Amino acid sequence: MTERPEPDKRPASRRIADDLRAAIDRGELRADARLPSERELSMTYGTARNTAREAISILQSEGLVVAQHGRGVFVRKRWPLIRLGASRYSRRLRQETGLSPFRIEVSRQGRAPRTECRSVTRERPPLDVADRLSLDPATSEVVRRENWYYADEEPVQLGVTYIPVDIAGDSVLATEKTLGTGSIYARFEDLGYPIARIREEVSARMPSTDESARLAVPPGVPIIEVLHTGYDAEGRPFEVTRFTMRGDLNGLDYEMPIED
Repeated sequence: MTERPEPDKRPASRRIADDLRAAIDRGELRADARLPSERELSMTYGTARNTAREAISILQSEGLVVAQHGRGVFVRKRWPLIRLGASRYSRRLRQETGLSPFRIEVSRQGRAPRTECRSVTRERPPLDVADRLSLDPATSEVVRRENWYYADEEPVQLGVTYIPVDIAGDSVLATEKTLGTGSIYARFEDLGYPIARIREEVSARMPSTDESARLAVPPGVPIIEVLHTGYDAEGRPFEVTRFTMRGDLNGLDYEMPIED
């Protein structure tokens, strides 16, 4: 006697979402492909449109699709911008190109970079920044530089750099938004702080409401946070930058020697 298959106990919305996800994974629905409309899905699966809408919401919460007002719902591109940790701070590349690490990185990946310094201020450092710069958070001041980073005119990350006041002094690091050829690390080198070593602490979390708005983060997409500390040849920390990166548009690639 032939056994009957177990009935599918998944809610209809979950079944629709699972089928669409599988089609995306198989490549049947490629990046930028338009999903069937709620009406089309409801007719195909014999459900109410609200059920189809719930299925699409499941995929949105997973960061797989994005709704475009007046156009429909589309499969999200999976083309992350890779942070090349082993070479992005190369002095040779900076001298050859005259560009900042971000611009070097994005250009090498065939995309158009743009950076924008939104503000240069002085303030007390956050506790974690003060700790990495060996500063007293109650009495010390840092120069705070807020930068926005774009690839092909899409916002991909924010970077807030903190520099001890006694290092920045009255240099362009403390007074100007535009830093010239070689950007920030060339200016540190001018002041006697060539970058020789970095520490980057990487974590992931869901974005705050403000971060979602500023970076246009879709529902369900996490952010990558990189807390970067730059050291000179004598092991002195001279800057900390907190990078807030869209998880769907960024990846990390680190290559490093293994300790004995």
